[in-house]
Amino acid sequence: MILRSAVRQCLAVVLLVQLLLLPFVACDADFLDVRTNLERDRSGKRGDPKDKYFHESTFHPHYDGRFAAKEIGKEERLPHLTALMQTFLATMADIGAETWIMHGTLLGWWWNQKILPWDSDIDVQVSEHTIAFLARYYNMTEYHFKLPHVENGRTYLLEVNPHFTIRGVEDRLNVIDARWIDTETGLFIDISTVRANYTARAEGIEGALMCKDKHHYLERDIFPLRDSFFEGIHVKIPFEYAYLLEEEYGAKSLTLTVFEQ
Repeated sequence: MILRSAVRQCLAVVLLVQLLLLPFVACDADFLDVRTNLERDRSGKRGDPKDKYFHESTFHPHYDGRFAAKEIGKEERLPHLTALMQTFLATMADIGAETWIMHGTLLGWWWNQKILPWDSDIDVQVSEHTIAFLARYYNMTEYHFKLPHVENGRTYLLEVNPHFTIRGVEDRLNVIDARWIDTETGLFIDISTVRANYTARAEGIEGALMCKDKHHYLERDIFPLRDSFFEGIHVKIPFEYAYLLEEEYGAKSLTLTVFEQ
């Protein structure tokens, strides 16, 4: 078992190094007119409340309508999500931004360390320190990766919601603090910030944490983060991963081989 684990770790390190060595270009994107090949913007911003920053597509909530005209098939979607995850993790490692997987993505890790076949998005979390770091130095930066078997490569956009400075759950239109967006398919990674819950701490709940989407945690549930592998690359996961998955999806989600929520 020790030898097998060591081999897997070496392979994961090799994959991470390969991704980091792949030629990519970081550049600034225009805030008002992000480059797109589409003739028409299919985001739902015309029908969304004016205070909402991220506007999902009109045809599916897990696509960015600025870059996608339609859904892609399940079999075609999974490789795109895999590349989305790998390039995100490689980029965060390169710039020194700590992040970890959560929700359905963590459930996929539990089962086979891969994205669940029916998933159409990816969920990760960051700390307040990290989201402020990304907003200050990397907001609206584009990264072009020359990926294997992808003609002309792929460009990804890191976009931070300016409402990230609003900490409370009352800002229900902006629960997603940032996104890593595939500018070819419109698929994206939702990036949520885990914040100290000062109200709960004042009531005596030590180490209380919260997200704007009303998920609540304790520091000991998440930290210290564990090292693991996901889609063949190094990833961070919450310390009490099994407990968190049971709380969110129920105990059966960790044992039943047929499950979807």
